[in-house]
Amino acid sequence: MPSLVNTTPSMATLLVDSQCRLGEGVIWCERSQLLYWVDIEGEALWRHDPATGASQSWGLPDQLACLGLGEDGRLLLGLAKGLYALDVEAMAAGATALPADLLAGVEVELGRDTRLNDGRADRHGNFVFGTKSERADNARIGSFYQYSAAHGLRRLALPNIAIPNSICFSLDGRTLYFCDSLDARILACDYDSAAATVDKLRTFVELDLPEASPDGSCVDREGHLWNAQWGASRVVRYAPDGQVDHIVQIPASQASCCALGGVDGDELFITSATTGLSTSERVRTPAAGATFSHRLQRALALAENRVRLP
Repeated sequence: MPSLVNTTPSMATLLVDSQCRLGEGVIWCERSQLLYWVDIEGEALWRHDPATGASQSWGLPDQLACLGLGEDGRLLLGLAKGLYALDVEAMAAGATALPADLLAGVEVELGRDTRLNDGRADRHGNFVFGTKSERADNARIGSFYQYSAAHGLRRLALPNIAIPNSICFSLDGRTLYFCDSLDARILACDYDSAAATVDKLRTFVELDLPEASPDGSCVDREGHLWNAQWGASRVVRYAPDGQVDHIVQIPASQASCCALGGVDGDELFITSATTGLSTSERVRTPAAGATFSHRLQRALALAENRVRLP
């Protein structure tokens, strides 16, 4: 396949001026042709319909960190201390209180020292996610888990982390990519979804900008990994060997997560955040917190993996 490499990086454009405090977890639903994302600190779920240009948001009782698409049409919600299943049809009917059912509590014994962070469905109907340290010292007390309808929660034998991110999977589902955003690198390991085991931990790529931190990632139909880089105003596409293939910039410093989708499968969607920005930075980057889009040269989107829910 031809490379997407450009001498000058591409620039994404504004899709929804959502002004999220911490936009994250963006996913495209190919069945409904809708885009979903979360505002973690704003405790909200967002949805955008490109066909009509309409956007909606729903408030939640706690921080919403990540999302998964259920095989049965429901959404999996990763709230601060648990996984929930949400009836999307009730949302479409105009419900104000979201009818979410608890699937599993997560690190309840640790209280507010940790909360859920990044998560994504694997290629076999399970949901893999990490927990983030909420301690002031960023102690690496978070962990990675797999959730399945058959087995519930199973902890993955990966090192403890502070800020889990970049969770995604190779095309064959046997490689798990992830990171601790405190470190300027993305890691990889062998992954057995049936046994919830990991092996051969290794570095996939070292980031090349000192101000960049790896955040949310996705994998495209050619096996390349796209990574949103906090502090660097960009998303980078990496080839399977770790070489930089393409860069898409956004007019905001804190790129937080990315997804591929759109009606023709050729759009890149990128969330961003306002959290931690000074007043002068907010003035300089008024689009911070928005969700952006960029049309690619060809269709690269894979249908989002779906979770089997009980």
